[in-house]
Amino acid sequence: MLNLIPTTEKEYFSADTISQCTDTCNDADILYPVEYLNTLVANNFPTHRLKLKVGVPIMLLRNLNQNIGLCNGTRLIVTNLGDNVIEAMIITGTHTGETAYIPRINLTTRGCRWPFTLCRRQFPIKVCCSMTINKSQGQTLSNVGIYLKKPVFTHGQLYVAMSRVTSKTGFKILIENQDGTCGSVTKNIVYKEILEMI
Repeated sequence: MLNLIPTTEKEYFSADTISQCTDTCNDADILYPVEYLNTLVANNFPTHRLKLKVGVPIMLLRNLNQNIGLCNGTRLIVTNLGDNVIEAMIITGTHTGETAYIPRINLTTRGCRWPFTLCRRQFPIKVCCSMTINKSQGQTLSNVGIYLKKPVFTHGQLYVAMSRVTSKTGFKILIENQDGTCGSVTKNIVYKEILEMI
C-alpha cells in the first residue's frame, strides 16, 4: 500500500531497552541484545522500523490528548514528516480536519509472554489501510469495505461492521467461501438468550 503513494518515504527507528527483567541473572543485555529487541512485535505496539510517507493513513495506538481528539484508534493522514514530530490531519471523530502533532513517546509492553518488560521509544502509530471490526466500533465512515474470509464469531459483530457506513452506496462486502470463491451468504451470530432477557 505504501508503494502506491507517490511521495518520498521516510523511516523512523525506535530505541529499545529492557526494564524489570524476571531472569535471576544480571546479564539481561547479553541475553537480550538490542538487535533481538528490535525484532519484537506486540499487539497495539509500534514496530521498531516505521516507514511513512506524506498522504499515508495512520492510526494512533495510545491516548495522547483526548481533549483534542488524539485517542487510541483515531485515524489521521500524514501531512508532514519531521525528525522528532509527525504532523497529521485528523480524519475521524469530532475533531475531523484539525491538525495534530504526534511526538515520539516511551511505550512499555504489558502482559506479554517475554520474561521482561520491553521499553520502546517510538511514534505511537501504525499505517492503517484497514482495521478490525472491533476497532471500527463507534466510528462513522462514508465508505466501508468488509472482507469476510470467515463468518463473524460473536454476537453483534456483523451489525457493528455493517452499521459504520452512512449510506448503502458507500458499503461493499466480500464474502469468501472455504474453496476461495466469492460467496453471497454469511452467518450472523445472535445469542438468543440475550434477546429473551429483554
